[in-house]
Amino acid sequence: MSRLKVLSAASELYPLVKTGGLADVTGALPGALSGLEIDVRSLVPGYPSVISALEGGETALSIPDLFGGPARVLAATAGALDLFVLDAPHLYDRPGNPYTQPDGTDWPDNAFRFAALAKTAALIAEGAIPAFQPDILHVHDWQAALAPAYLRYGGKGGAATVVTVHNLAFQGQFPAELLGPLGFPPEAFSIGGVEHYGMIGFLKAALRLSDRITTVSPSYAQEIQRTETGMGFDGLLRERAARLSGILNGIDTGVWNPSADPRIAAKYSAETFDARAKNKTTLQEIFGLDAEPGALVVGVVSRLSWQKGLDILAEALPVLLGEGMQLALLGAGDADLEARFRVAAEANPGRVGVRIGYDEAVAHRIQAGSDALAVPSRFEPCGLTQLCALRYGAVPLVARVGGLADTIIDSNEMALAAGVATGIMFHPGTRESLELALSKAAALFRDRDTWRRLQLNGLATDVSWRAPAKRYALLYRELVAERSTASGATA
Repeated sequence: MSRLKVLSAASELYPLVKTGGLADVTGALPGALSGLEIDVRSLVPGYPSVISALEGGETALSIPDLFGGPARVLAATAGALDLFVLDAPHLYDRPGNPYTQPDGTDWPDNAFRFAALAKTAALIAEGAIPAFQPDILHVHDWQAALAPAYLRYGGKGGAATVVTVHNLAFQGQFPAELLGPLGFPPEAFSIGGVEHYGMIGFLKAALRLSDRITTVSPSYAQEIQRTETGMGFDGLLRERAARLSGILNGIDTGVWNPSADPRIAAKYSAETFDARAKNKTTLQEIFGLDAEPGALVVGVVSRLSWQKGLDILAEALPVLLGEGMQLALLGAGDADLEARFRVAAEANPGRVGVRIGYDEAVAHRIQAGSDALAVPSRFEPCGLTQLCALRYGAVPLVARVGGLADTIIDSNEMALAAGVATGIMFHPGTRESLELALSKAAALFRDRDTWRRLQLNGLATDVSWRAPAKRYALLYRELVAERSTASGATA
C-alpha cells in the first residue's frame, strides 16, 4: 500500500492554539493516521503562540503579496506535529484569540485573514511546494473552506478535496463586494460557486465544491439534511448526500488518560478506581463546594451558549440542588449566562461553584472529580467532553442529539439489565426533560453498585482515534482511486 500525503488546513491546532474542540481534532488526527500509511502536514496560521512553539523551520514557499503584505510558508515541527505555518505578520501577529480582538469583537479583516489560509492551502494543493505534493487537501470548518473554490477557479487543478464540518452554525458569511478583493472572478458569485443568500459564503463554497463532505458524527450528518436543523444548507446537503458522511470524533487518549494524567490529584484506572475519590475531594476544594463525599457532583465544561443548552441547566438548578447535588461549572460565552451562573454561585455557596473562562488543567480535574458530566446541548455535531467523561469515569448526562446520541448508551431498563449502559440521555431539550434526567441520575447514584457499573463501562469504551482514523484513511483512498479512474477514462 503506497503512502498518501494529506494537507490538513485549519485555524486551530492543539496544543499550539485552541479555543474549542476543533483544535483537539486537528491536533490528534494526524498522529492516528500515521500508522495507516498516511503522512499529514498541518497548515495553520502563524499566530504568535504558533510561531513561538516552532522547532526549527525553513521557508518552503514565499508569497510576495497575500492580501496586503508579504507572507511565507514555514516548514517546521512542534512536538509530533509536522507543520506548514503561514507566517503573515500583517494578518496574524496581533493579540486576542484567533478570531476576535482583545475586547471580544471580530477582527474586521477576518475575511482576508482566513481567505489567506485557504488560498495558501490551495497553492500547496496545486503543487507550489514540490517537496510535498498532497494527494488530499482536507479543510476544516469555514476558516479554511474557500480552498476548494480557489482550486476550482484557479484553473490548475490539484489535490482531491475533503471538507469537515465541525459545526454548521459557524458559516463564514461576508459581503459580496469582497469577491474581487478576495481574488475570485465574477462567475464565482453564483449558486454553484461561493454565493450564499447574497453574500460570500466560505463554508458554502466548500459544501458545494469539495469532492467529499464529512461531519463529526453519523447522526449529525442526518440532522443537517433536515430543514429545521440544516441552517440554510439542508437543500444543498440533500443534493450532495451521496458525497456526505459522518465520522465520529475520537480524543487523544494519551492526553486524556486518568492513569497518567499529571493535571489531576490522583491517578487511577479501572483496577484502581477507588483512588478516584481523591479527585472528587480536590474538585470540591477548587470550586468551593462543601466537602460531602456522598453528594453527586455534576460537572460542566462548556461554552456558555444557547446551542449548549446551558440556559436550560440554569433553569433546572432548583431540581439539581433539591436532589442534594453540587455543580462545578467551567466555561465562558454569553454574558447573560455568565451572569446567571455567577448569581447562582453567590446564592448557593458550597453547592454551586463557577469559574468563568477556560483552563485546560481545571477541565481535566472536572472530568476526574465529577460524578456526572452534563452536556444538555440543543444540537451537538459530536462533542468531545462526553468522550473525555467516559474515559475518566464521569457518567455523561446528555441530550439525545447528534454525536451525543451516537456515543452514549442510555441507562434505560434493558441497557441496565444487560450491563451495557454508559450514561443518561434526555429528550427533548427542555427544562422539564433535563429535570427528569437529573432526578434519574440522583436515583441511580443512590444505587452505588449500578453507578459504579456505569462508570466502569465508560472506562472500557474505546473513545480513541483508532476507528475514526481508519474511516478517514478509507475515504482518502477512495478519493484517490476515483481520481485515478477518472484520469484513466480521459486519457
